[in-house]
Parts: sequence; C-alpha cells; structure tokens
Amino acid sequence: MCRSIKTLRPPALPDQATEEEIRAAALQYVRKVSGFRAPAAHNREAFDHAVDAVARATAELLATLEIRGQTARTTEARTADTP
Repeated sequence: MCRSIKTLRPPALPDQATEEEIRAAALQYVRKVSGFRAPAAHNREAFDHAVDAVARATAELLATLEIRGQTARTTEARTADTP
C-alpha cells in the first residue's frame, strides 16, 4: 500500500479527519492503483470519479467505525458533513 496515505482514525488522528484529509488519502489511493500521478485528459473524468467514490467510502467507514467502544460519528453528523 502507498506509504504516504496516513491513518485517519483515532488515536492516530486525535480529532475527526477533515474532508481535506480524506480527499488527500483518496487521491493517493487512486494514484497508486491507477499508476497515474495525473491522468491524461481522456482519463480525467474516470480518475476524478474514482477519487470522489473512494473519499465517500472513506468518510462512511470512518463515520461508522467503533473506536475503543465508542462510535466515531453518528449517521446524522456524517450526512451533514458530506455534500
């Protein structure tokens, strides 16, 4: 796995991961999997769609994980934070 993707859940990140941090991790993941640092114009839409999908999945995962017996975030809070 890409070593530049940092852990976003507590206790590695004491506060909630920001949307920016989640998107950065998603971008690193898609870059690693696709082999593109920046895709060609004809692949840009697919690349951007993949980053968005991975960011949404990451936010959902972080929102539903239980960390040491506590839920990370509630569904209502997660829904309010995502566009």
